[in-house]
Amino acid sequence: MISDVSAALATAGAAQPDLQATRVTKHYGAFHAVDDLSFSVARGSFFSILGPSGCGKTTLLRMIAGFISPDSGDILIGGKAMRGVPPNQRPVNMVFQHLALFPMMNVADNVGYGLARRGIAKEEIKRRVGEMLERVSLPGAQSKRVEQLSGGQKQRVAIARSLVLEPTLLLLDEPLGALDLKLREHMKIELKQLQAAFGTTFVYITHDQSEALVLSDHVAVMNQGRFEQMGTPQQLYYEPQTPFVAGFVGANNRLAGKASEVRGNTVTLTCTGGLVIAARAIGNIAQGDAVEAFIRPEVARLARTATVLTEAGLPSFNARVSSLLFDGANSAVLLHESQSNTEFRIALPQTGEFANLQVGESVAFGFDPQRAVCFVSERLEKE
Repeated sequence: MISDVSAALATAGAAQPDLQATRVTKHYGAFHAVDDLSFSVARGSFFSILGPSGCGKTTLLRMIAGFISPDSGDILIGGKAMRGVPPNQRPVNMVFQHLALFPMMNVADNVGYGLARRGIAKEEIKRRVGEMLERVSLPGAQSKRVEQLSGGQKQRVAIARSLVLEPTLLLLDEPLGALDLKLREHMKIELKQLQAAFGTTFVYITHDQSEALVLSDHVAVMNQGRFEQMGTPQQLYYEPQTPFVAGFVGANNRLAGKASEVRGNTVTLTCTGGLVIAARAIGNIAQGDAVEAFIRPEVARLARTATVLTEAGLPSFNARVSSLLFDGANSAVLLHESQSNTEFRIALPQTGEFANLQVGESVAFGFDPQRAVCFVSERLEKE
């Protein structure tokens, strides 16, 4: 579900958005890379476009940058229409996954390259480069060669090179994708802090949901050229509006079946294999509909006996432990429900209560139906 953000901003008397797209479309033959897309990005915000490979996010970013032209629709940056404006005349800079730093130049020349191309005086370039390196925590790095820098330092140089030109928008095309896991986690924090410090509007594309959720003020989940849902990270995680968003954002147990009963906003779902569960309905669901339910691993409660769950007012299911997935604070267990053999992934609590859990052990689990979500099956919607 996509709200008209532009209208909402205008109604609220908010500042002019830094980026507006109205009915933007890009086709390659019969393939709709970007399909009639409208959205806006508030000034000074961190906005991410999250989606799988091939969903159209890079095509959209390249249209914003001016590298390709939309077949129809309009893009405004800073309130100014960009139709016919070439990339080098747009108030936009871009950071790529592979950074594109000049290896034959030192850090100062890399950061000052765009300023030199604009004809800025050498002393002014020197001053601005020094100030920018201070702000990205690389003071005194002007004379260093690119090959002397760590991966994180190269990222900061690439960002400094873009921000020194004072763009309205900084576009980031999966800039952390080439980094190792530990450095990527570190750079997520640094990027968020840099954006907050500079106040420049960041438009960030990624297929990594963790990056989008951690970094962003707002996220758009893209699928087949369209935005499935746009909102805060919390809205996308806790209140998904489509089965695609529920399945793509965060880990989930996904169960298919038929709505055997609907009472208010609660659906009783009879799954393949005979398992019966209850979940909160999203959208209109009628008895007999083919449906899909999503249950996050952390919303389910694990217990040694069903009595513990019953006393807590939760429906309970008996299961057998099939695998232990130890990952520190992110540890989980794979269970198979006893009657249907349906597999569930359940997050382990950090209390140490289940530190001695063994494969093959019998346990019970349950969850509040209001913390699971249920949709009409995507297959049924397409029909």
